[in-house]
Amino acid sequence: MTTSTSEPTAGNAAKDLIRDLAMALGFDACGFARVDAPWPASARLAEFVAAGRHGTMDWIERTAERRAHPRSMWADARTAIVLGLNYGPQRDPLEALQRRSQGAISVYAQGDDYHDLIKRRLKQLAGALQARLGGEVKVFVDTAPLMEKPLAEAAGLGWQGKHTNLVSREFGSWLFLGAVLTTLALEPDQPGGDHCGACRACLDICPTGAFPAPYQLDARACLSYLTIEHAGPIPERYRAALGNRIYGCDDCLAVCPWNKFAQASHEAALQARESLVSPPLAELAALDDAAFRALFAKSPIKRIGRDRFVRNVLYAIGNSGEAALAEAARTRLGDGCETVREAAGWALQQLNPPYHPRSWPG
Repeated sequence: MTTSTSEPTAGNAAKDLIRDLAMALGFDACGFARVDAPWPASARLAEFVAAGRHGTMDWIERTAERRAHPRSMWADARTAIVLGLNYGPQRDPLEALQRRSQGAISVYAQGDDYHDLIKRRLKQLAGALQARLGGEVKVFVDTAPLMEKPLAEAAGLGWQGKHTNLVSREFGSWLFLGAVLTTLALEPDQPGGDHCGACRACLDICPTGAFPAPYQLDARACLSYLTIEHAGPIPERYRAALGNRIYGCDDCLAVCPWNKFAQASHEAALQARESLVSPPLAELAALDDAAFRALFAKSPIKRIGRDRFVRNVLYAIGNSGEAALAEAARTRLGDGCETVREAAGWALQQLNPPYHPRSWPG
């Protein structure tokens, strides 16, 4: 979305106008950052990729040059307007881990796909901004190679915690992010300061020890990566740690002490669907492709496809300790997907008597 470039705009009046527009569209946070400033996140990204910690997410390596600096995305950009949308849950996500015959789905995926919602609102904001202030604009959600978390920190929305995710004083761990880059020169906000202190809660709760050090993540051991991005069988050393997590993992987010200031989302589209709050594993294991697509219409879960999802469900069945779920796994031994068949066999091995209870991370 572009128009002819106008004279640079400065001052609090323009920022107040943009904030008012953002809040009217339903955003919960809005901050401003310069895009020509130094970008230390580039060095951290290079180290992450060089160490192979991105796993099979080849797109991170392919787009590393474009991620190196916000202006790599658009050389004429002068200001980033960073928006946050609260998706705080109604209940503690960790509670779902105790219901072993039911699946635990990450909070962000229990409602509609946030990408569509945020992109639509970003376009509305960009259009209103142009009409009022001129300039050129481009909008970004996290499907584009723009590093939004360090940009949000630079814009004062919070700080990247020891779990590498954004933490907000107002919303804890629960902010979806989007950005509008503009040619307008707007006064930057004060960057967010690190308020993690000596806390290690997010590091210590991780079921697989996916944090080699504070502020560092090895995605290859992260249950969110393994259940969402990783294709094929999940390495056996991580399967017990999955517990009943069938899409994503919220442990490091949910345990953050800053969540005491968080509030439940007011956004109707982001409210958890009842069918996705601790759904029965037996029913999910029976999904064929058509039923999977119907259940997860408008959901981000649809992106990973039926086979990968049912694979996750079967690992959860194997971890459940529920002999009654063995039949649900047995029916998948003849599945058309080899990975699903292997997961079904593994689940049955865990459930076949004699069953020996094991400690269950999480």
